[in-house]
Amino acid sequence: MLDHALARRLRDAGLRWRPRAGDRFAIETPGFDGDVFTLSDMTIEVHEYPTGTELGFNGTTEWALDSVAADDSLWLPREDQLRELLGPVFRGLARHVDTGSRPGSDSDSTTNPGGDPDISGDGDGGGTVYEVTTRPTGGDTDLRHRASVAEDAYAHALLAYIDASLRLDEVEVETEAEAR
Repeated sequence: MLDHALARRLRDAGLRWRPRAGDRFAIETPGFDGDVFTLSDMTIEVHEYPTGTELGFNGTTEWALDSVAADDSLWLPREDQLRELLGPVFRGLARHVDTGSRPGSDSDSTTNPGGDPDISGDGDGGGTVYEVTTRPTGGDTDLRHRASVAEDAYAHALLAYIDASLRLDEVEVETEAEAR
């Protein structure tokens, strides 16, 4: 499951959630620490109102919670959702067994221009590392994003994709201003 800190970074980077059945989310309010909920027509439904989207808890008498605003919830995208969001820049996912090499050592031939620090291998050869490979639109070099959980590797790739998109938008605005 996606790390909550990475989910917050995605939200803060501009990723917007349109709740659908099967989506996982957390409520970041005291009393719900560590609880993860799944949208389902049976227990938690999406209700669209003019004032916003509400997530309604059905038949949950044990909860003192009838509903929560989607904006007050933290979406925890699944692996398939993150892969879909990467769209055409996604090239592949690989699973590696940690052989004890450290990131940046001579035996680590992958590159990660985004500088993602979440590389799980603890160097003892006992961990698994997932690597998502992307190729920016119009680029000729693959970027690699590693983490101990596949969803986290996808999230790092998506953060880099969002960041590159925002920088591209800034360059286009600057180019238009210079042309005037």
